[in-house]
Order: sequence, then structure tokens, then C-alpha cells
Amino acid sequence: MSSLETASETPRPSLPDLFTGFLKIGLMGFGGVGPVARHIIVAERNWLDDRGYAELMGICQALPGANTVNAAVMLGDRFRGGIGALTCVFALMAMPLLCLVALANAYDAVSSHPLAQVALTGAAASAAGLILGTAARLLSKAGLARWAWLMAAAAFVAVGLLRLPMLPTLLVLVPLGLVAATLGARRV
Repeated sequence: MSSLETASETPRPSLPDLFTGFLKIGLMGFGGVGPVARHIIVAERNWLDDRGYAELMGICQALPGANTVNAAVMLGDRFRGGIGALTCVFALMAMPLLCLVALANAYDAVSSHPLAQVALTGAAASAAGLILGTAARLLSKAGLARWAWLMAAAAFVAVGLLRLPMLPTLLVLVPLGLVAATLGARRV
């Protein structure tokens, strides 16, 4: 069984728990919600462990749409069915939408000022750092086999460095990863 199915020994969260958890993720996730989502889902709420969260994000990466929205749907459905999925997505999106409307109006008023451009550059650098830190934390605790590290490196080189499209890259690497996992399982 995967740790995604068995990770949490805490009781199944209620709809209000799911709502407040994903509302907090949506409110705190400026510049990207990955690090905040991991902290709330794994460390604060204990809904998944690190391995389960890494597996969830792996599935969400391969699906169309935003990873955290996909995670909200999957966790909401896992814990409370369809109404849980809707609750999580609504909570995740509510505050960012309100903040976005307010910030768009404020930015419109100051967009021509040079300091606004400097502030945006700093925010982008901070977001990149948060993403790299979360990726490093997930990789260090994922317990990956050697072949999985090779697949991760190949994906990074293909998409990150060579700028190849993600979908064709996945269409090549996923079957290779399945073959490698099958061969690795036979050796054990």
C-alpha cells in the first residue's frame, strides 16, 4: 500500500477542518502555495506524512491544472467525498481571489513607479527560493531508489535546462520509470 493511503493515523478531518486548512493555505500562499501547503497538510494538520505528500504532489504534477488545486480535490474527496473536494477548492480559492482583486486595483495605481518593479523582482526571487527549498525537503525525505533519482534528474534536464515541453517529456519518462520500477522490484 502506498503511504498516500495509510500515512495519517489522525482522525478523518471534518468539513470545517478541511475548509479552514485550505483557506489558510490559500491566504498564506503568496508567490506559490507549495511550501505553505506542505507545512499545513504534513506538519500542522498531520493529514499526510512527507512521503504521502510527495506521492500526492507527484500525481498532481501529472494532472492538468494547478498542483495545489488538484491536491485540494484529491484530499477533499479522500476525506469527505465530493462535498469535501468542493469545500477544499472553494476555501483554497476564496482568499486569493479577493486579494487578487484588491492588489490589482492597488497595482494599477502604482504600476508606473520604478519601486513597484523592484518589489515584483524581489517577490519573484522569494517565490523561487521557497519552491527550491520545498523541493529539496521533499527529495531528502522521499526515500527514492537510484532509478527514481535518474528519472528526476532526466526530467529536470529535459524541462528545466533544455526547455522541452512537459507533456512529451512525461510521455517518455513515465514508461521508462515504470520499466525501471518493475526491474527494480524483480531484483528485490
